[in-house]
Amino acid sequence: MVTAVGIAGTAHAVPPPPPNPSDAELQQGRVDVDSKAGEVGKLTNQLTQAETKLLELSAEVQLKMEDANKAQVDLDEAEAAALAAKREADGAKAEADAAGRAIEEVRKQVDAFASSSYQQGSTVGSIRALMGVRSADELLERLRMLDAASGSQLTALDNMHRARTDKANKDSLARKALEVAKSKEDAAETAKRTADTARNAAVSARAGQERRAEQLENERSSVERQLEEARNRVGGLQNQRRSFENWQEAKRREEAELARQAAEAAAAAASEERRRTGGAASGGGNRGTVQKPTRVAGSGAVQIVINRALSQLGVIYAWGGGNGSGPTRGIRDGGVADAFGDYRKIGFDCSGLMIYAFAGVGINLAHYSGYQYNSGRKVPLSQMQPGDMLFWAHSGGRIHHVAMYIGGGRMVEAPFSGARVRVTSVRYGGIMPYATRLL
Repeated sequence: MVTAVGIAGTAHAVPPPPPNPSDAELQQGRVDVDSKAGEVGKLTNQLTQAETKLLELSAEVQLKMEDANKAQVDLDEAEAAALAAKREADGAKAEADAAGRAIEEVRKQVDAFASSSYQQGSTVGSIRALMGVRSADELLERLRMLDAASGSQLTALDNMHRARTDKANKDSLARKALEVAKSKEDAAETAKRTADTARNAAVSARAGQERRAEQLENERSSVERQLEEARNRVGGLQNQRRSFENWQEAKRREEAELARQAAEAAAAAASEERRRTGGAASGGGNRGTVQKPTRVAGSGAVQIVINRALSQLGVIYAWGGGNGSGPTRGIRDGGVADAFGDYRKIGFDCSGLMIYAFAGVGINLAHYSGYQYNSGRKVPLSQMQPGDMLFWAHSGGRIHHVAMYIGGGRMVEAPFSGARVRVTSVRYGGIMPYATRLL
């Protein structure tokens, strides 16, 4: 007797196969990714150079602004000196004019006296003054009085001539001083115009460089988006390939399961047949093993610091802004930051961003990049690790900027007025040879 045995179907049938991209499509996608990545790298280098130039021009603008401020101070002082000299000259001229008028008045009196006195150099008074005398003593007394009056007027006239000469000399010196002061004022005005022209040229050059950097940043952002799209396309194709491979594996498992069920059904039928005929059969099986997944550990203090810095991406730069609690209003610097209105903005400057980042792990930093450079252990740049601070200095060794290294040749920073907190490639132009490690 023959018994028919059916084969049960699988609990979950494998669906139809998903798309399977060709190897050529995958290879072309990888080529596109490599091409876009190369463009990003090229633009990143150009942007780094442009931003380095921008920092140099910013420093030049500050110097030119200081020159313009000095020229303005010199001009103010020269104008004040010229005004004082003019007042002095006007006063001296007025005194000389008054002395001249007084002399003319005395001269008129002397001329009148002389016309009524005797001639040939004598100071004896006129006959009219001697008329009516009653004695020789009275005559002598009147002659003495006339002589005294004549001598007094002549002495007064002589004194006034000397006074007018002194005042005329004073007037001449005052006018000479006015000429010198006016000459210095003209020179100061010329220096002020020259300084203003140089400052305006520096500001214009910086603005042009800033536009160039912004253009490169936009170009890089566009290519980075294209790179991301290319990666997504490749990732999509790779996901499709993995999905197809997973489908193939599921299909193989399904076929193997069907084959196993068929074999079990055949064995059961054979066993039943042997039982009927007195035979016996035995079988065996396999036990699979299950591996436990590896658990990933926490990120630690370094990651906390990095995450806090990265949480502020896009926040506006504000000179003097930022503390342990977040962005704050900027302050005036009397130069570039004021031109960008940083004192009206809520944001971070470079050292303020570091203060906020490290406050997350209880580290307090001073709001000055020079002090931050000396706040921890120095490590060579070749040994820098994520969470280390990087610093840049002018040729004189004075530190002017700080950023945080986050790994992979990248850093997070609050760059300069007009920009925002960002992630960018490490710039090596002007960088200090050591990083500062606090963790």
